[in-house]
Amino acid sequence: MTTRPIITLTTDFGTSDHYVSSMKAVILGINPDVRIIDISHDIPPQDVMAGAWVVRNASMLFPPETIHVVVVDPGVGTNRTPVAIRIKDQLFVGPDNGIFSLIGEDFEYQAIHLNREAFWRDERSNTFHGRDIFAPVAAHLSGGTPLHELGSPILKLVTFRWAVPIADRDGIQGWIVHIDRFGNLISNISEKMIRDHVDQGRTFRIYVGNTILDTIHTTFASVPDGEPVGYIGSTGKLEVAINRGNAREMLGVEKGAQISIILQR
Repeated sequence: MTTRPIITLTTDFGTSDHYVSSMKAVILGINPDVRIIDISHDIPPQDVMAGAWVVRNASMLFPPETIHVVVVDPGVGTNRTPVAIRIKDQLFVGPDNGIFSLIGEDFEYQAIHLNREAFWRDERSNTFHGRDIFAPVAAHLSGGTPLHELGSPILKLVTFRWAVPIADRDGIQGWIVHIDRFGNLISNISEKMIRDHVDQGRTFRIYVGNTILDTIHTTFASVPDGEPVGYIGSTGKLEVAINRGNAREMLGVEKGAQISIILQR
């Protein structure tokens, strides 16, 4: 049995306007046999790194040769470059504006500047490259067009980086890099970093917002309803949540806030 190609969509468009359905219409007009899967259309508007986070944590789980269209594009219509990228056995299409930073820093990649207009829509807008460039390019890829035919090679993508957590003899200093729709605070402190730098026999305190924690639990329900809890989340990072509550609101924490693990003497 022949497997139908898959195209995923990740955008900051929401679903109340015509933008997402227009992209799907263009894709299906070129390749009606493709399967289209929505990863998310609720990326905060213009938040490139939030989009990068979502794509990094979802994309590599898909079957080989899945094509991921990612459009969080505040620079649409400017001289930022449209690109297609192969990373391991996955393909990505979108603007070269840092949206592929997190996935690109983990793996080697082959990148193409999408400058062959024959693979774009004939009628194009300066403000909707998701429909007019990225959707048709993805559709052509899904139909078997080789990556190298879409444009010219690029050696280096635009890269944004979050601050790296710092460890010393007093503990670990990190930052909240993402807040999910439940209000859970996701840090850049990895489980491995905690294992390497926090002696399990030594007491510690976790400081974030207006809260101090002294334990890393296994899940939300390890504490009573309404109480804060620290745990290792599904991305392998230290997270802080409120059991059946919203940590962002209740702890007064926004993205970029510090989170510290301080070893007790």
